Amino acid sequence: MADSVAYLSQAWLDLQCDLVGALPERPGATATVQHVVSGAPDGEIRWTEQIVDGRLTVATLGDDPNAEVTLTQTYADAVEIARGELDANAAFMQGRVKVVGDMGKVMALMPLTDSDEYRAAIAKLAGRTVF
Repeated sequence: MADSVAYLSQAWLDLQCDLVGALPERPGATATVQHVVSGAPDGEIRWTEQIVDGRLTVATLGDDPNAEVTLTQTYADAVEIARGELDANAAFMQGRVKVVGDMGKVMALMPLTDSDEYRAAIAKLAGRTVF
């Protein structure tokens, strides 16, 4: 696949940043989010995202001790979400994505992740991802 990137790699995060960073502004949808994916083929994967007014501005592998929210999920669920087979908000409501931290920040991000623009960006990302 031309221009494809490996899932959960820094190149994948960079592409996600390019795609989600270009979405329409959503004032108030701002947070630093720590992601933890357990059970990945290479072990636990951790990365942090900085979202400012609905736009992903930074996404880097590793930890951010100042993250306002931590989302933890299994690799299987993370893949389903990344492929668009499992809605991220539904996964949260079903307890498949565990949340620790500022729930107000999570709720502020939900309109972003529920938007058609976000879904289109994630579908484009999935189309260029090697899982």
